[in-house]
Amino acid sequence: MLISIIAGARPNFMKIAPIVDAIKRAKDGGRDISYRLIHTGQHYDKKMSGDFFEQLGIPEPDANLEAGGGTQAEQTAAIMVRFENELQENRPDLVLVVGDVTSTMACAITAQKLHIPVAHVEAGIRSGDWTMPEEINRLVTDSITNYFFTTSEVANKNLSDSGISDDRIFFVGNTMIDTLLKQMPNFSKPSFWDEYNLAEKQYLIMTLHRPSNVDDGAQLSDLLNVLEGGSHDLPVIFPVHPRTKNNLEKFGIQLKNVKTVDPLGYLEFNYLVKHAKGVITDSGGITEETTVMGVPCMTLRTSTERPETCDIGTNELLGTDPAALSKALEKLLSNEWKKGGIPPLWDGQTAGRIVDNLCEIFEV
Repeated sequence: MLISIIAGARPNFMKIAPIVDAIKRAKDGGRDISYRLIHTGQHYDKKMSGDFFEQLGIPEPDANLEAGGGTQAEQTAAIMVRFENELQENRPDLVLVVGDVTSTMACAITAQKLHIPVAHVEAGIRSGDWTMPEEINRLVTDSITNYFFTTSEVANKNLSDSGISDDRIFFVGNTMIDTLLKQMPNFSKPSFWDEYNLAEKQYLIMTLHRPSNVDDGAQLSDLLNVLEGGSHDLPVIFPVHPRTKNNLEKFGIQLKNVKTVDPLGYLEFNYLVKHAKGVITDSGGITEETTVMGVPCMTLRTSTERPETCDIGTNELLGTDPAALSKALEKLLSNEWKKGGIPPLWDGQTAGRIVDNLCEIFEV
């Protein structure tokens, strides 16, 4: 059995690393299973892709489609054309896609048009917000997927409600947490730790990249002003996404307590998260990591596709109103944040369950 595994953007790499390891273990155990790793090139900056292969021990891709850049439509088209050629030259028994990036959707469509079955890891999650390109990617991918591997009971219900039969839904847990737990002993202190006088639970860390937060100058400025004045002199470390960096310069926003740094590698970033007083973000994946590490998390979005991080974990959905962030900071700094727990099956063993299920499905 040959599986083509798709990685296109930063979150994908964390999700495929344990699957690659699990396939290798199954093969070593006598299973007739192998993989071909395809990097679509959707993210092509070294900090956003190359470092992840190095830090997470992922082997060099068997193919790089180099389909980065352009509009959503241009990128989707480039991935589909190049992946079609890849599949025709190296036809697998299954295409495995992860997450909800453009590569996920584009490769799922291409595989199905060539009558190759598709497995979707992290299937069934929904935000209900169709303004997010990721939500469109999820809906399209799940509408043509054959085998659904899910992270939560909420995702299971979303799929069942859309008419997917139970025998195609496999509740396995979260492969991102497999990577997190495996790599936690390897987390490394970033080079600026001493320069900014950082100390355990005595700083905040923030990521912002969504248009609703960073494309409007007044909104971005108001959010950062809350952190400048409401962090009680705690430094705020802000690894700046390229999109956000351009907007900070365009709007002429000056910062003092908020320390901007270049995008960080996985091991350095999660070192900061683990030891932070709290995290402010508009990302989805980070809310999963903070939940498992027990770190308070404030999400600057009006919806989330990961409600278990709020219902069970340490995350709170604040919306995009800067006043809500101010109140949340007061709660955090008064040590009144909820403790939270860890969702079922987020135990570091998810990839093994995925590969076991695939071996059973394909009888290898």
